[in-house]
Amino acid sequence: MTRSRRQTEQPHPAELPPCQTPLDSTNWASLATACGTGESLPAALTLLTSSDPVIRESALQDALGPVTHQNSIYEATVPVALFVAAILNQPPITAGNYSHDAATTPPSRPTLVKLLDWLGDTAYDADDECVAIGERLYGERYLDEYAEMRAFRDARLAIFSAVQALLGHDNAEVRHAALIAAIPLIEHPLLTQHQADLAGHARRLLATSADRHHRDRVLDALKAWGHDTSRLENPSDIAAREHYARLRAARASWDGNWTGGGYSEDPPF
Repeated sequence: MTRSRRQTEQPHPAELPPCQTPLDSTNWASLATACGTGESLPAALTLLTSSDPVIRESALQDALGPVTHQNSIYEATVPVALFVAAILNQPPITAGNYSHDAATTPPSRPTLVKLLDWLGDTAYDADDECVAIGERLYGERYLDEYAEMRAFRDARLAIFSAVQALLGHDNAEVRHAALIAAIPLIEHPLLTQHQADLAGHARRLLATSADRHHRDRVLDALKAWGHDTSRLENPSDIAAREHYARLRAARASWDGNWTGGGYSEDPPF
């Protein structure tokens, strides 16, 4: 994780700006990424709205890769996230192919789903749990010194406005991706009122989806919101929960061995 003291130049409003605004108003060359500056990002981001799905697919790594590394939030992350959120309703994105001929072509996840996944993953990298861990490691001024994360957390209001519109999408893959992205976004104090609505979407996902990652996310969210999930879990959920508990116990044992001054016979390399 990089931790810069550099402040963003302007606060981002709650209202999501048009997609062209972050492209034109951002001094990309001055913003840090995982591999230098964001000078090349505007061109790559623009290609995300190409009508050619092959071009969009190629642009994903060039546009998102520089701000996707080691679960960190970079100076360029917020303008990228605002642009991504603003194009979720653009025709080239919404007209994505949500089906495929399994006999002739491999399944391909639509650009819309991939963009939602990126927004969700980034939001989880800046969620309350990450802040709590940072404060334990670096002190109470963690967010004051990690301006990039604070800026992303401030932008959650704007990003959520775009994600929320997709919670009722006709395609289940899009609905589920939007839900997973929305869960960490509504940790913003002005968005917690949406918990009840997301809980309803979460229950519907659990009734229809076998995706392990999605089920883990929504079950964790429901528990955090005070819901009893015992009747929502299936045998796979119970097995996964028990597996995670064993991993946590093993990790605790390893940590105890290392911090206690000794080490186990087989260190956790």
